[in-house]
Amino acid sequence: MVEYLALEEVLDEIRSIPSVYEVTVVSRSGMHIAGDAPKGVHLETFVAMSAILLGAAETATGELKDKLQYVAIELTRGRMMLVSAGARALLVITASKDVPTQDLAAKAKDFASKIAEKI
Repeated sequence: MVEYLALEEVLDEIRSIPSVYEVTVVSRSGMHIAGDAPKGVHLETFVAMSAILLGAAETATGELKDKLQYVAIELTRGRMMLVSAGARALLVITASKDVPTQDLAAKAKDFASKIAEKI
């Protein structure tokens, strides 16, 4: 069972990072679990495509006999980071380009492991 209150506390901790715009927890099947999506996007499309992106990357890297660490998407006005949050979910973070990709990835992986414990 999802511990929603504990999950929101983790999301608030992520949101407190100055360069983070939005943070979303998505089920592996592409359903919204918690958090918010970027303004102006269709939530259902955003979470479904996020799950597909991470799933496709995991499938491709599995063929290489290696484990995916994260997916980073560089945008004109920022970046998007997708990280596995256990067997049931993934974490999607949108952020400014102020934070280096490696730093954001390290933080995202730490938070994803906390989220995995709550789901």
